[in-house]
Amino acid sequence: MFKANSNNTMAKTQDSNSPDRINRIVEGAVIEGSFNSESNIRIDGTVTGTINTKGRLVVGPKGKIEGEVVCNNAEVEGVIEGKIRVNELLSLRTTAKILGDIHTNKLAIEPGATFTGSCNMGGVVKDISSSTLHATQNQTELVEETA
Repeated sequence: MFKANSNNTMAKTQDSNSPDRINRIVEGAVIEGSFNSESNIRIDGTVTGTINTKGRLVVGPKGKIEGEVVCNNAEVEGVIEGKIRVNELLSLRTTAKILGDIHTNKLAIEPGATFTGSCNMGGVVKDISSSTLHATQNQTELVEETA
């Protein structure tokens, strides 16, 4: 199993969601397993497994994820086959295709984007630890936090 952890080694004043702090999975790359990050992720290759970030996830037009995703914000142009949980805003661009359940606070869908599955809006993801994601009995804790 591949595990990548992005630790904040930069100055503490730099925001982990800053555009210059990004992990890239380039076109042609294939990753299997868990991917955890404190900062942004851009996927243009293929990831099979769990992606977990406190930053922003961008799935490029040729990007594909097969598995579960938990992130703060997401912009999807490619394909996600599995559950996606977004704390703030999920943006589905024209070429986006989601095959699985969506849970997000806000959703923006461009004409042409498709998704098959259920969509729940409102509330936030409480925990983004990968061990909690795989524990079926704890999934209801991830779904919503009532205000």
